[in-house]
Amino acid sequence: MKTFHNPHHAGHAGQQEMFRGRMVPCHEVPARLDFVLAELQRRPLGTLTPPAVDAAALDTAIARVHDARYLAFLATAWDDWVAMDPANAQRDALPSVWPLANRHGFRNDVLPHNFAARLGLFSFDSGSPLTAGTWAAARGGAACALAAAQAVAGGDRSAFALSRPPGHHAGPDFLGGYCFLNNAAIAAQALRDAGHAKVAVLDVDYHHGNGTQTIFYERADVLTVSLHGDPATEYPFFLGHADERGAGAGTGFNLNLPLPRGTGVQAWRAALDTALRAVSDFGADALVVPLGLDTFEGDPISGFTLQTGDYAAVGAALAGAGLPTVFTFEGGYAVDEVGTNAVNLLEGFQRAA
Repeated sequence: MKTFHNPHHAGHAGQQEMFRGRMVPCHEVPARLDFVLAELQRRPLGTLTPPAVDAAALDTAIARVHDARYLAFLATAWDDWVAMDPANAQRDALPSVWPLANRHGFRNDVLPHNFAARLGLFSFDSGSPLTAGTWAAARGGAACALAAAQAVAGGDRSAFALSRPPGHHAGPDFLGGYCFLNNAAIAAQALRDAGHAKVAVLDVDYHHGNGTQTIFYERADVLTVSLHGDPATEYPFFLGHADERGAGAGTGFNLNLPLPRGTGVQAWRAALDTALRAVSDFGADALVVPLGLDTFEGDPISGFTLQTGDYAAVGAALAGAGLPTVFTFEGGYAVDEVGTNAVNLLEGFQRAA
């Protein structure tokens, strides 16, 4: 299994986030990737390299899933933040005002001149700090996703995009959930563009992949499946319900499997079996797995109870789909254990495959 790791990830290192009404140190930290990288060096699964992709090809791949106005905002966001006040160079950018969804309440078609308003326009939470290195790190993560998709499209059985910040909460024109560019969607679209007729995205993160769902919600060529904490009580709260099945041409091509807080491995594995049957019924010829390890019992911001020893079997079950597979690194905030859990799953996949 080829692993493409993001050499720019540490440039995105937020100081604080708003979490349940208070400022706390960021849960999404550079050490998350570093622990996985160290474990892969200790237990190698294959080559371990930074991505080598053409810049123009990367721009094209990103633009296939994200809106031009949003990308233009991200590319200059830090400079615009500092231009508001030179002192901002010492603090992260977090939004403080949002245009809520109401037909006559707020407009989002007019791009505000004020940076704070633009940040709110493109954000859905106040827990995703934007820093001096965010754009370079996000592009580096997208490069990992594209390189992994290219490897699989070229005949590899699997590849791992070891990237942060994560991506599956980022939509076509919004950031949130620590995510800025949607690496799983970039990989899925790259596989489609390389000739795979039907691509399935099977998200196993504790939190619903709302951004990925939004990107593909009206399409029949990409099946999106997610098993996650019930949005009635769990972030991101406003998407991920079981009755969300797609729209237009995409009707029937989105499947959500929300599970209650406290779900253990037996019930979680049953939901995974349901997800894999949906992938098989869809007739997918490639698979993308947004790989969240925040299903772990010790995760500080999640609520399932999978244990370290469970992840190898999860990997083997995913391999049972028999599909060329791209993994993108998503959540997992029990930092000391995230490397072991990730490599257990990937090793289980590789052995079964």
